[in-house]
Amino acid sequence: MQTIGYIGIGIMGKPMVKNLLKAGYSVNVYARRQASIEDLCEDSCAVYDTPKALAQASDVIISCVADTADVEQVLTGAEGVIHAIKPESIVIDMSTISPEATRAMALQFSQAGAHMLDAPVSGGEVGAIDGSLSIMVGGAETDFQRVLPILECLGKNIVHVGDHGAGQVAKACNQILVAQTMNAVAEAFLLAQRSNVDAAKVREALLGGFAYSKILEVHGQRMLEGNYQPGFKAHLHAKDLRIATQSAEVTQCSLPGADLVTQYMNTLVEQGDGELDSAAIAKLIGSG
Repeated sequence: MQTIGYIGIGIMGKPMVKNLLKAGYSVNVYARRQASIEDLCEDSCAVYDTPKALAQASDVIISCVADTADVEQVLTGAEGVIHAIKPESIVIDMSTISPEATRAMALQFSQAGAHMLDAPVSGGEVGAIDGSLSIMVGGAETDFQRVLPILECLGKNIVHVGDHGAGQVAKACNQILVAQTMNAVAEAFLLAQRSNVDAAKVREALLGGFAYSKILEVHGQRMLEGNYQPGFKAHLHAKDLRIATQSAEVTQCSLPGADLVTQYMNTLVEQGDGELDSAAIAKLIGSG
């Protein structure tokens, strides 16, 4: 089996690595913080000091880090993967970043004789643990087919969306839908509360009709309980929405709903709640 190099051992990355190990893959890891990989050492992962060194020892490299600049640093920076990648190797970037930056890096890897896929995910920490993530993939179909068995260890709904950057566009669409739906749930609860109606009973009623959504089910319960332990942190959701609105500017389309919820998420971060789950948007609406 191919040796996988994994970069980014965070809330999502650690369980994803564990699922790859369970599937029988040899996994090399790189992380900027030693503490994040300590328990993985017990699982016989080889640890490397730089992404470049990791690339020398790996056939497929997966990155899952916070933002566009972080991806550029680990993949194409001074000690990045591109400087030691093997010919015909594939880089799978599972971060959520700019589609434009993704296309630029894919070109760089092509010029270096390697391949790149953008494969951002949705499903949060629970999906990463269960291996049930939704994975949206951009890049060449042949490269997608080569690494599909690896992706199947990590997710259930795996869709090849299109060429380079298409996966990132799909993820931007996902984040717009999630954020606006959370906002709608928070507003619905606010109306119920101000009308002296039990919001929990309203949620229960709505779960059986066309208003049902996973957001209403999971995040609606979070809002009712005021439980904002992070599954997906607000500051990361704010970053993703910025990517979406920037892409809207590039493509010259108006997204007023996305603009509004981006303002809410930015405010949540600015007031010091960026480490909370993004469902804490209900605190701003007044229903959480």
